[in-house]
Amino acid sequence: MTGEVITAPAVAGSRILGVGAYRPGRVVPNDELAELIDSSDEWIRRHSGIAARRFGEADETVVSMAVAASLKALAQAGMAAEDVDMVLLATMSHLEQSPAAAPQIAHLMGAGSAGAMDVSAACAGFCHALAVADALVRAGTSRCVVVVGSEKMSDIIDLRDRATAFLFGDGAGAVVVGPADTPGIGPVVWGSDGRHKEAIAHSGSWLELRDGKATWPTLRMNGPSVYRWAIGTVPQVCRRALAAAGTETSELAAFIPHQANLRIVDAAATALGLPPHVAVARDVTDTGNTSAASIPLAMERLLARGSADSGDLALLVGFGAGLTHAAMVVALP
Repeated sequence: MTGEVITAPAVAGSRILGVGAYRPGRVVPNDELAELIDSSDEWIRRHSGIAARRFGEADETVVSMAVAASLKALAQAGMAAEDVDMVLLATMSHLEQSPAAAPQIAHLMGAGSAGAMDVSAACAGFCHALAVADALVRAGTSRCVVVVGSEKMSDIIDLRDRATAFLFGDGAGAVVVGPADTPGIGPVVWGSDGRHKEAIAHSGSWLELRDGKATWPTLRMNGPSVYRWAIGTVPQVCRRALAAAGTETSELAAFIPHQANLRIVDAAATALGLPPHVAVARDVTDTGNTSAASIPLAMERLLARGSADSGDLALLVGFGAGLTHAAMVVALP
């Protein structure tokens, strides 16, 4: 092979330059789901803290929602789609095995020549993709990376499954990552525990569906097992991420965990002993668990409400199926 691969010079760090969100218009309150799972609004609120979630219409897809969120993030960053070198999509609900969704997103947002790939780490996917974006920018491989979490969970849940039907919602959140003179994305602390792969898993495989041995596979979860794992793992991972970034909890302005349910969010915040001034993202109450989209959605809402400001430090942590986890400290856009 001849020719030379040209890359930009390596830089000291990267940071988030803009954030954007897309929330479907259809609001689904608890009462709409309660009868299907022999439950009630009060039971759902008590077990999850969720009052409502959004479900996408037929024309609102993982791809279309990701494009909308990404364009908003680019606009906030003051950048054009033509500036984008790489698109990273975190999702677990894209319904096509191939092709990946990210190249379609890049094309539709006007970044057709950008590199593009999907990242599959379930609810921890956004933090995984953000860490990859940071590495690409610092290495000089890319100067503008769009990281988007997009989920249409309503396509992959069973609305009669009492363990999952009330938890999940649809939406997309995106950030733009670019070079910075000082690091604005701290070292990632991540890991997995594949021994517990059945804790959050589909009810069957595509092969079983093809062979008539299973109906349409839907997401299943062992709620008590996942809760115990999360409240034990998340605080530990967060402490390691703070240590890796050389940051104390007193220096944080926000804590933005994956919005699994309000009980886990509050348990993690309590275990970390966060000072009163730290804003804790609780977007789950009216957005539900949007898997890989939940952290950027919660980030956008905190900033929009003035609960945190540009440049403030936030602790992010994602955790979910796999089992997977990832955390880092970032400067907010």
